Amino acid sequence: MKILTQTTRTLVGLIFILSGLIKMNDPVGFSFKLDEYFGPDVLNLEFLQPWALAFAVLLVILEVLLGVALLLGYKKNLTLWSLLGMIVFFTFLTFYSAWFNKVTDCGCFGDAIKLTPWESFTKDVVLLVLILILFAGKRYITPVFHNNVTSGAMLAVLFACFGFSYYVMEHLPAVDFRPYHTGANIIEGMSIPEGAPEPVYEYAWKFKIDGQEKIFKTQGAYPEVDGEFVAVETKEIQKGYEPPIHDFTMEKDGEDHISFFMEEPKLMVVVTRVAEKAIPESYEAVKAKIDEAKAKGYTVIGLSASSPEATETLNSVSGWELDFYFCDLTTLKTIVRSNPGILTLEKGTISGKYHYNDVGELSL
Repeated sequence: MKILTQTTRTLVGLIFILSGLIKMNDPVGFSFKLDEYFGPDVLNLEFLQPWALAFAVLLVILEVLLGVALLLGYKKNLTLWSLLGMIVFFTFLTFYSAWFNKVTDCGCFGDAIKLTPWESFTKDVVLLVLILILFAGKRYITPVFHNNVTSGAMLAVLFACFGFSYYVMEHLPAVDFRPYHTGANIIEGMSIPEGAPEPVYEYAWKFKIDGQEKIFKTQGAYPEVDGEFVAVETKEIQKGYEPPIHDFTMEKDGEDHISFFMEEPKLMVVVTRVAEKAIPESYEAVKAKIDEAKAKGYTVIGLSASSPEATETLNSVSGWELDFYFCDLTTLKTIVRSNPGILTLEKGTISGKYHYNDVGELSL
């Protein structure tokens, strides 16, 4: 039991630390997931949506602290009950996601490790069992160091977590696991390789035979049935290959301009996912960089999920004078965790990505 407890203690502690650090690298991205959970179509807790980022930061810091506390044997009763409470909370969320097909990516390991809802739920159930094992063998969980040393270590971890979280929120994630990372080619990311798995569909054909309705299932072929066809229902039973970049558009006046802009050797894109929420303190610095880019021969455009009226208003108050193109809001959230943010591209390859606080570092 002692060996089992110590092995489980190490495994659970490391998993919580890893999970917390991955999400701490991108707390804004994790807050988007919490915002989805709080939405009217999921848990209907809309009053919590303005606090999604604060909850995200606190949860990931708590996750790391609990993992470290478990490894160090710090306040084991409080630590074990906190671990149990957190895993029960996450198990509920992942089960809800899987059963009702809501928030199909829980963000448990950020963008680094993608899990399906049922995989996430299974992971949480396993962790729940492991934590119950720790309760059974908690007498074997002893402090690694003297209390004063352990308390000092926990305090240092707490300050380090807050400092790192603040840094990545004011800049960009330290490590970019998303398909729009620097060096990625958007066209290549949108392509489907030859021989990639195709989706499989099941067709439920309804026929009326001798006055009774009967259903015949196939995977595409029209059934040879001697009866009157009534209706058919289609269900995807196996997903096909989905390219890393699949919802990217540059639409204007009903036309997608991707093919044109992805051939530009010098392109700057000002990403403003929600024009009405663009940070006013960024206007001057972004405008200076826009003017510099235009002077050096760059094609400069805006990309937003907002209406033409909203982007026109933004142009007016910011002085940017950009042609804005439309892209899906979720995609823009994925591209850059900054509103606004700047991308530079060379024939479809992302050569730079900048938070509005860092546009001064952009060298053209």
